[in-house]
Amino acid sequence: MYNLSCYNPSSFTLVGIPGLEKFHIWIGIPFCVIYVVAIVGNSILLYLIAVERSLHEPMFYFLSMLASTDLILSTTTVPKLLANLWFGFQEITFSGCLTQMFFLHFSFVVDSAILLAMASDRYVAICFPLRYTTILTTQVILRLVVCIIVRSFSVILPDVFLLKRLPFCGTRIIPHTYCEHIGVARLSSADISINIWYGFSVPLLTVISDVIFIAVSYTFILRAVFQLSSQGARQKALSTCGSHVCVILMFYTPAFFSILAHRFGHSVPRNVLILFANLYVAIPPALNPVVYGVKTKQIQDKFILLFTLKKAQ
Repeated sequence: MYNLSCYNPSSFTLVGIPGLEKFHIWIGIPFCVIYVVAIVGNSILLYLIAVERSLHEPMFYFLSMLASTDLILSTTTVPKLLANLWFGFQEITFSGCLTQMFFLHFSFVVDSAILLAMASDRYVAICFPLRYTTILTTQVILRLVVCIIVRSFSVILPDVFLLKRLPFCGTRIIPHTYCEHIGVARLSSADISINIWYGFSVPLLTVISDVIFIAVSYTFILRAVFQLSSQGARQKALSTCGSHVCVILMFYTPAFFSILAHRFGHSVPRNVLILFANLYVAIPPALNPVVYGVKTKQIQDKFILLFTLKKAQ
């Protein structure tokens, strides 16, 4: 029998990056720079989309949602990481751990769903250009956004209750910089088979289904593009997908690499895996606005105009 305090522990300890304690201060510097870039870049992106009427289109609505989710993802993890590395604030309350875990996984699943919605947007824009505005109406977009949030919330919320049911009578030291579902569950002395099954299979299946539908969308897109008679038209159509493809690769490639490394890379040092896991939640949110700013002419023009007016004033 477990006593009552085991089911409601006061706190956990996040040790940071084991084996690299001497370099914690130096490791924190690039993460701080990356975080500032993510905050500034996504905030500018959201501001431009909000104030510029020419950007009030389905693609930019989805992009604003991606920027908002990236802000949540990076803010959920990086500030706590910096507090840990720079000031030695390793303690996190049980409720704080559950909150961090929820928003970490929630934003990941939301990001995946948004990338699918953006792929669908490109599919409609290229395959049905004359019906684009009638298919992707404001009501349709709102319904898609609600579906994305409800699906992600429904998939991740059970993780919280699966952890709350576990007793934590032994060690409460987490060899990581943030709380994630399976990492916390492994601290319990009880049977965590349900946590392992749910924690890996259900969110992973939702992400895999998103990847499959994205691949199907781009199969139709490429077929439609190569049926165009003009070389210029083909290049123009493909250029509208360039930034989205870059963001997809930045999001899914490290994710699947991390999953495979944890599953099969037993020879990979733990501190390398933890460092990579932190880079994964920090770098895509910082690079996404940069990619769209460089590759999307409308955003590039509005960005230049914004700072030209600021300097003129």
